[in-house]
Amino acid sequence: MCGIIGIVGRGPVNQSLYDGLTLQQHRGQDAAGIMTCHEGKLFMRKSVGLVRDVFHTRHMMRLQGDMGIGHCRYPTAGTQSSAEAQPFYVNSPYGIAMAHNGNLTNAGELKRQLFEADLRHINTSSDTEVLLNVFAHELQNRVTSTRLEADDVFAAVSRVHERTRGGYAVITMIAGRGILAFRDPWGIRPVVLGRRDTIMGPEYMIASESVALDAMGFELERDLRAGEAVYIESDGTVHSRVCAENTVQAPCLFEYVYFARPDSIIDDVSVYKSRLRMGEHLADKIQREWAEHDIDVIIPIPDTSRTAALEMANRLNVKYREGFIKNRYIGRTFIMPGQQQRRKSVRQKLNAIELEFRGKNVLLVDDSIVRGTTSHEIIQMARDAGAKRVYMASAAPPVRYPNVYGIDMPAADELIGHERTEEEIGTEIGADWIIYQSIEDLIEAVRAGNTSLTQFEGCCFTGEYLTGDVNPQYLRQLELLRGEGARSDAADGEELEDVGIG
Repeated sequence: MCGIIGIVGRGPVNQSLYDGLTLQQHRGQDAAGIMTCHEGKLFMRKSVGLVRDVFHTRHMMRLQGDMGIGHCRYPTAGTQSSAEAQPFYVNSPYGIAMAHNGNLTNAGELKRQLFEADLRHINTSSDTEVLLNVFAHELQNRVTSTRLEADDVFAAVSRVHERTRGGYAVITMIAGRGILAFRDPWGIRPVVLGRRDTIMGPEYMIASESVALDAMGFELERDLRAGEAVYIESDGTVHSRVCAENTVQAPCLFEYVYFARPDSIIDDVSVYKSRLRMGEHLADKIQREWAEHDIDVIIPIPDTSRTAALEMANRLNVKYREGFIKNRYIGRTFIMPGQQQRRKSVRQKLNAIELEFRGKNVLLVDDSIVRGTTSHEIIQMARDAGAKRVYMASAAPPVRYPNVYGIDMPAADELIGHERTEEEIGTEIGADWIIYQSIEDLIEAVRAGNTSLTQFEGCCFTGEYLTGDVNPQYLRQLELLRGEGARSDAADGEELEDVGIG
């Protein structure tokens, strides 16, 4: 999962890009990058680290121009280097830079096509570089002069949709011409368009989440539709077109459960409101299945689960308490590479308030249970703090299958829900009782905010892959490439096919 941003402004955009990336830091903590354009010349700074660590005053001063794009990246095993940081750049045609959120499921096939037929070289293992070269190749086939028309851009995007599979939200800057954004034909990964009026004329921002627009004084105009491209010329002229056939708006459920900030709106659905409804549905399920419960207090596992936990407490008429204090200088454990690092960071990240646990039957609420590492450690922390009984509730259904559209769930055997019943999961993490949201209730919690949404991407819960090209062989390759054992396998000489690692 990554955060992307692009701005066409009426003055220097470097600070706005920096601030917009900071507002989306929750989407990726591994690397960050910004590229700007001034009088046709491109300026770039990218490196491993948080936004605040990558960009210093000397870097910001060099990022000149009134147009630019930015990216913050979350870690994928085996690819923690500045070479994998975005944006990526090719110099032909025109000079094109790209930032991408998502994963291509046919990246390996595309890489071969680019080398054998398109005569383009790929230098990294990132599928963003693959996507960039596919777009650059198709655009070069379309244009015959230095002049670039919107029709040329949209024709190239149409060819990208025809050739690629997966979930992706993309921002591209064409040097001296403008900024282009497009979304996959399923609308899996989020991307929004905003506008800010100034005395010099309108400015436009494209970002992964609306929170970046709100805090920067941009008004949210809309989400990009599935398969839609928006091209904003450097003078502020806006063009848009749906460039894919047979589109279906199917946003990722995990955005609402975990990744997105609660103050964001995705596909006209308030993330905050959807999480309130998740809490309502889960409370109702508890009342149906355990009407005579003995829960003394409901405690959220900060931060994402607070909204659902508070609504559960209100609906069940049970006390809500903050039982864990979070060290905000530790990253999100779900998107940390490696099980050992995740285990170590849990105790550093959270500290229990013993008074809220001692002698009580406690219901801990989390947004989801993915690998189970964090849940096991936190349940033990609750017991160490004196809890009599420890129950666990998940606002999402069991995560049983890998997600291949941009979320780091590469190996099924890393998922505690894979091939386990809910009772077995509870035993594995040490809970006295466990309850999960149903997939039907999760969908209803999100869809209630926008009833025009008829389909959602929830492969990690259902094992159903929308793009239709994900098979056991692909999942095995992904496990070898990105799983916990990827480095040791590579060291033993096992040849791994590049399936794309965003």
